[in-house]
Amino acid sequence: MLTWRKSALFVLVFVLSIAMIACGSKPQEAAKPAENATASGSAQANPLAGKKIALIMQINLGTFSAQYIEGVKEQVEKLGGTVTVNPADGDLAKMSSNLDAAINQKVDGILIDHGTAEALEAGVKRALEKKIPVVAFDADLKVPGVTVLEQGDAKMAEQTLEQLAKDINGKGNIVKIWVAGFAPMERRQVAYQAFQAKYPDIKEVAAFGAATQNTALDTQAQMEAILRKYPNKGDIAAVWASWDEFAKGAARAIQQAGRTEIKVYGIDMSDEDLQMIQDPQNPWIASAAVDPKDIGRIQVRYLYQKLHGDETPEKVVLEPVFVSRDQLPKEQISTTELSKHVKGWGGSQQGYTDWLKQAENK
Repeated sequence: MLTWRKSALFVLVFVLSIAMIACGSKPQEAAKPAENATASGSAQANPLAGKKIALIMQINLGTFSAQYIEGVKEQVEKLGGTVTVNPADGDLAKMSSNLDAAINQKVDGILIDHGTAEALEAGVKRALEKKIPVVAFDADLKVPGVTVLEQGDAKMAEQTLEQLAKDINGKGNIVKIWVAGFAPMERRQVAYQAFQAKYPDIKEVAAFGAATQNTALDTQAQMEAILRKYPNKGDIAAVWASWDEFAKGAARAIQQAGRTEIKVYGIDMSDEDLQMIQDPQNPWIASAAVDPKDIGRIQVRYLYQKLHGDETPEKVVLEPVFVSRDQLPKEQISTTELSKHVKGWGGSQQGYTDWLKQAENK
């Protein structure tokens, strides 16, 4: 057991490390130690010990989602809790039902991954009424008391689009792969529209995209059709893919068609994505992302603060990192090794490891 003073100190160190390093939020937005403790009282060092956490997901698809879940599980387990993953396979009604079920099961905390206000708001408010804290990632939620994380979507779009424009000298035909109906996609679309206005000589000749249970394969088939429509070298200069599942499908179609003069610029990063970007024969050459494991870890840490009774910001924007093939070694690496080659990757672990060890050992 820790004294309250030591516990408050750990929380303060934790908060500052997240606010200034992981999320790029201003220090004054960070959580403050709870004010309702007495000087003589004591607090458990690990308020997640034995806690039941529910992760409510709109869709669990691809290696990015898999690594995000790994991050959630890793952090919850380190803090002594257990987590149940509840994917909805893209069905918002099922997602809403899963949220209601978690509340009825009297879980101690809820994590939300994507989703819309229409599907989630009523359930989230009910959770808060029952004193169940909620932390969301990339969800379209504006409910007081809920912390919502996002990836800096506008910046990710800008980073990849600016590199695309530079590589094709500000002129040429491109394909956009994007889908509506997701909060992060809508933010990326705003950046894309600004890009179109900035570069009038870059023409969008095709746009498509759908979130399905086989997104990468479906994207590959659609990209193959577009390549048949534009069969000549120079017809298409580049592809901008607003999701790594889109980038995978497009890159495979282009590579199989032998059209590797067409380069792919994506968003998000997983071990599978990194392997493709490192392959000199693959047309996918760059992506912008936040480490998916870090997203899961950070989301859990904010839930930790809420369970501790601390204030947390309503919005946290995570700082993305641009990764291009020319930054990477020839030997194959994983995302856990990426920080050795790309500055800023995995930054959320800095300043936190020592705090976590201290908390776990008390």
